[in-house]
Amino acid sequence: MTVPDARRIAAAALVRVEKDGAYSNLALQHLLRETGIVGEEKALATALFYGVLDRKLTLDFILSANIRTPLSKVQPHTLAVLRMGLYQILYMDKIPERAAVNESVALIKKTKESRNAGFVNAVLRNVIRQGVSLPESDDADALSVRYSCPKWIVESFIADYGRETAMNLLEESLKPAKLFLRVNTLKTTAKALCETLSECGIAATETGFENCLQVEKGFDVAANPLYRQGLFHAQDGASQRAIALLAPKPGSRVLDLCAAPGGKSFTMAQYMENSGELIACDLYEKKAELIRSGAKRLGITNLTARVMDATVFDSSLGEFDTVLCDVPCSGLGVLRRKPEIKYKTDLDFAALYKRQALILKNAVRYAKKGGKILYSTCTLTRRENENTVNEAAETCHLRKTHEQNFLPHKDKTDGFYCALLEKD
Repeated sequence: MTVPDARRIAAAALVRVEKDGAYSNLALQHLLRETGIVGEEKALATALFYGVLDRKLTLDFILSANIRTPLSKVQPHTLAVLRMGLYQILYMDKIPERAAVNESVALIKKTKESRNAGFVNAVLRNVIRQGVSLPESDDADALSVRYSCPKWIVESFIADYGRETAMNLLEESLKPAKLFLRVNTLKTTAKALCETLSECGIAATETGFENCLQVEKGFDVAANPLYRQGLFHAQDGASQRAIALLAPKPGSRVLDLCAAPGGKSFTMAQYMENSGELIACDLYEKKAELIRSGAKRLGITNLTARVMDATVFDSSLGEFDTVLCDVPCSGLGVLRRKPEIKYKTDLDFAALYKRQALILKNAVRYAKKGGKILYSTCTLTRRENENTVNEAAETCHLRKTHEQNFLPHKDKTDGFYCALLEKD
């Protein structure tokens, strides 16, 4: 398979995300599996795909200055190829400008939009000739263009954290996400796993946080034999630190209301030393089965996965020592992992905000008197985090014992929020 195939796959995946609203990871993974692309070609396809999604607003600002027609009128494959070509010119130093243009023209010629080859050539060469100028001020509009992030998210970050921290968050959102692993303490130790990973050519180091490893360079986790043996699972460092606040005891009863894909449940099972009872819930059977599969791989036997609506109380479950509600959220703390989130609007999340409050209040009903509740999200909006927790604490008679925002530029993790509550 040749390098141009990598560009063809990236362009096809971008069109799927743009036209069908497909999730980025699913759209790309489907095409990677379908074509069997490997090695450097796979790496290039992945870099182009996520790079364009990350920088799309910036790329479109530049393209709009060089195209008389509104971008909405440009045919889908042509627009994807233009974005990819421009991304290579601006952000991929190892690809010469001429190669970026020539490969873009060659690519569009192989599609049903081949008549646009001259257009693609002219636009990209004009950008090279004219150069690029981006707005330099620090107002929301300019920051939106420079950091390729919608204005409403920029304004949200500024309102919640101030302009300086907002700019740090925006800058960090364009950097590659780090890979953290959680050691399965039911089967191995951090030291032993580091040594075994090293034998597989994977450099992993202990982070200073117990049983949390950081990998220097990404690898195909699911294909790794040590993963299949159940020696670890992938889990961000912030998420691991949040679960440590709960640290459910062996023999206790634990409820995870929104468990899929299961990482937090698996870590709690390890704290419980595979004893007691852990009920992990999700709204869909397919996701519940994903949790069961992960638990089996890790050798976890105290976990039961079931289908349940986290907003609906089920008295038959009884009371729990510990309840985790890692609620569905806007995901603004993981923009670098899921860049398509940036292209939603605040209105897309309106129903979600109400659901978060319902789940937290429902969690209180499951907790026994004196029981612990952990509310967490992978977002950074006070509306979804502090405001939701404070309102529930006041109306449901909860005592807040810990609260933390993990900020990517400071904590070197995903953006994450957690609050530990105790039921009076």
